[in-house]
Order: sequence, then C-alpha cells, then structure tokens
Amino acid sequence: MGSSQKTRREFLKSAGMGVAGLTLGSGLSFADKKGNRPNIIFIMTDDHAAQAVSAYGSKINRTPNIDRLAGEGIRFKNAFCTNSLCAPSRATILTGKYSHLNGVRDNRDKFDGSQQTFPKLLQKAGYQTAMIGKWHLKSTPTGFDYWNVLPGQGAYYNPDFIEMGTKRRYHGYATDITTDIALNWLDHWDKSRPFALLFQHKAPHRDWMPGPKYLLKYRDKTIPEPENLFDDYATRTIAARSQRMSIAKDLYPGYDLKLPPDPNFVHDREYWNWVFGRLDEKQKQVWQEAYREENEAFLKNSPGDKDLVRFRYQRFIKDYLRCIDSVDESVGRLLDYLDAHHLTENTLVVYTSDQGFFLGEHGWFDKRFMYEESLRMPLLIRFPREIPAGTVSDEIVLNLDFAPTFLDFAGVSKPKDMQGESFRKILQGESVPDWRQSMYYHYFEYPNEHNVIPHIGVRTQRYKLIHFYYDMDAYELYDLKNDPHEMNNVFADPKYAAVVKELKMELVRLQKKYRDLN
Repeated sequence: MGSSQKTRREFLKSAGMGVAGLTLGSGLSFADKKGNRPNIIFIMTDDHAAQAVSAYGSKINRTPNIDRLAGEGIRFKNAFCTNSLCAPSRATILTGKYSHLNGVRDNRDKFDGSQQTFPKLLQKAGYQTAMIGKWHLKSTPTGFDYWNVLPGQGAYYNPDFIEMGTKRRYHGYATDITTDIALNWLDHWDKSRPFALLFQHKAPHRDWMPGPKYLLKYRDKTIPEPENLFDDYATRTIAARSQRMSIAKDLYPGYDLKLPPDPNFVHDREYWNWVFGRLDEKQKQVWQEAYREENEAFLKNSPGDKDLVRFRYQRFIKDYLRCIDSVDESVGRLLDYLDAHHLTENTLVVYTSDQGFFLGEHGWFDKRFMYEESLRMPLLIRFPREIPAGTVSDEIVLNLDFAPTFLDFAGVSKPKDMQGESFRKILQGESVPDWRQSMYYHYFEYPNEHNVIPHIGVRTQRYKLIHFYYDMDAYELYDLKNDPHEMNNVFADPKYAAVVKELKMELVRLQKKYRDLN
C-alpha cells in the first residue's frame, strides 16, 4: 500500500457536534456548551517498555516523536497494568474492568464482544469510532464504525489485515501499513461528529523483525547492558528461577536471534519458516545481507558462557529497538498530520503500551511478572486545551482507568460497573485528594509459555508485596526506595514486619474492592 500522503488534502478545522443537554439510554448523558468534544486517538504498541522511551530517561535509544507528547503534554511515571499480558491488558482497557470480570485472564481466552466497552459507549454518544492495527482478542471487534485489524499476533512483513470481515494481504512493513491505513481513515472521517481512533501497532512484539529502513541501525554500536543482566535470584522465591524467559536459554536461534534455525527444534524451524517465508525475493536478499556478516562471524567462532549471553542480548535488543524506531517514525507522521489538518488543539492523543517488558533486566525478555519493568507502562498524553506542556505526574494510574477517562472527555457518565477512575483532573494539573495510594495486580496464565507462576500483589509509592500461589505459597517484598531494581527480597527481614502486616491487609482490602475473591 503506497503512502496516502500524496493525495492528502488539508481540510477545514473540525469540531465535534455535541448536543447540549442530550440524554441517552443506558444511563448515558453528555452536555457540551461549546459543542466541542475532543477527538481521541489512542496509540498502543505491544511490549514497548518505558525504559526504551527517551522521555523516560532511556540509556539505549532515542524516541524524539514519542517524546513530543511528553514535552507538549504529560508523562506519567507510575502508570501500571493490572495483568501484564497482551490480551488481558487489552480487555481491561476496553472494559475498565479487571481480568476476572471481563473474562480474559490470559492469552488463551476469547474476548466476549457483546459486553460493554468504552468504544460502544462513545458510539452511543455520537462519536465515530475506528479500530486499526493489532486487536489480539480472538473475537470480531465490536463498537466500531470501521475496523481493519491484524489476525492474531499479525506478521511484520507483508501482513494480512481483516477489514470489516474481509481478509487482504498488504505488501510492505506492518508498522508503515498500519499508519497508512490510519491516516487514510482520517482523510475520510465524518467531520460532523468527533472521532475516537484506536491505532494499535504489532511492534515491538516478539519476533522483533525490523523494517527495511532500520535494519542496519545500531550495527556498529554496543547497547548498554542492564546492571542485573546476570542476576542470580539469590533472595527471590523459586518463581524467579523456574521461569522460561531467559536471554541465556530461551531465545530461539532463528525466530528470535535471526541466526540459522535449529534443525532439531521444530518450533524454531516452523516459526522462522512462517515469518521469513512471507518475504518476497527482494526483501529476503536485503534481510539476509543485513545479518550475513555477523552471522558468519558467530558461526565461525561462537562465544561461550557470559559472552554468549552478551551476544544474544545485543542481537535481541538491537532488533527490538529497530522495531521501535519504526513506531517512533509512525508517531511523527501522525502528529504532523494533525498539525497540517488543524486537528492538534482539539485532539486528545495518548501513547502507551499494553504492558511493560524486560529488556535484559534480571536476565529476561518478555513480561508477566509484577516486577517494575513488566508492570510499568509508558503513558504520554497530549491535549493542548487542558494539559499543561511538560507536566510530569507520579500518581498511580492504571490501564483500568483509560476507559473512564475517555468517557469523561466525551461527556459520558461512567457506568457503575466500571472499576477504574477518570484521571482527567490529574491531566489538568489538579490535586485529587482521594486518589489511589496503592494498586492491585493479578497474573493468571500457568502452566503455559514462559512458566511464570500465578501471583497477586499490591504496590504503593514505596513498597511492593507479591504473593505467588497455585503450586506454591510464597511472598516477596521490595522496598522500592532503597532497592529500585528489586534485587533484595526483604519479606523475612524483621525490620519490615510492620510493612508486611499492613500490605497484607491492603491486599485483602483491594481483593474485596475489586471482587477478586476466588
């Protein structure tokens, strides 16, 4: 699909046509004296860790276009997910409910599209809604006037998209194509009403296949390693040692590291044949040439022990960052489009990821654990009419809160069964005295890929208590002020006995509040 920029024409500044005092069914109501409800663009990537965003102080890459949202809006330091896994986070964002209530506890569950979601409520309130990109919920999207989504995880090269039920293959790179489709939709939206666009990328999800433009970036650079790449989990429970997400052991040679696939490992061979087989001959030549020299050197003199771990880390992290470079370029294209079409002032733009990701911390890739790198989501929001530029907030906000916040901006009352809260006042720079001081987490998926033991937990501004259960009963406690990298489990330290007691009580309180008692 060619770039739609060649045919893009500037149109008149648009404004949502809200109706003052209109009352809708199902408890919905909205009123806007100016008739100027904002457009909403929700940009979500998959597995983009906050520590790989330069606005968050990244030591390994630069994201100038994503950083624009921080400089022109607000950056949240403590935005967290309630279940660090792709489908569960997406279901929570749509419904404003925890996994045990929205029905998507892990990636094996199918999302029930008949249930209430914020796009459906926005539709009823007069918004034109669209979902473009990665859906990953096993069901047909509902609540959207237009949808065009990747099936399943989607492919990086020459991906299939399902547009309103019809499958079509596009030639090119998924991040670029997703952006083309989104901008093309913006060229044709109904300007008599505001819009809500969910613009969701596959990148930088595993198998980290960079786009052609960035294949050679970082080639002659050594990416800094995290301090705890060789973590020995000395003070942790068995959960940290029994996982299968180790850079040292669990990355596939072909699928993940772009080395020749292991002929004795059927998954590696099949996965790589599927993704590489989608490339046309020209793409294959460019791809093979990009990795040829390094692969030949590796096969000729393969490093051992820690040097092998370092090689695997460098290969993984460079491809991961190259995928983010394409995403950052996409964000720049979108922001430039909004400027050119006089939409910037009246459009709420959100950038986030469905959860965090380990970038070698603790020796890991992937997510799932309640540890900081997995728990924390990047969250950058721009809305010039209300959000002071360059704002930074350390309030605890959750993916649970996105739906109520979007409804608040649309003038739609939050349904009583939504468990999140609108953080619009925080965006406006107001102090919210009764805002949450702790958050509740619940990870379910087990036994399955990566073998992370189920756990619940509570996090405050300073402390985190994690309770691993299922086939074990063990706790971990971290003092995040003194141990931000979570290397020292102090649960058994007598000095923290009072903290343990308090957090256990808080954990029970939150379980009752969110009705997670089974």
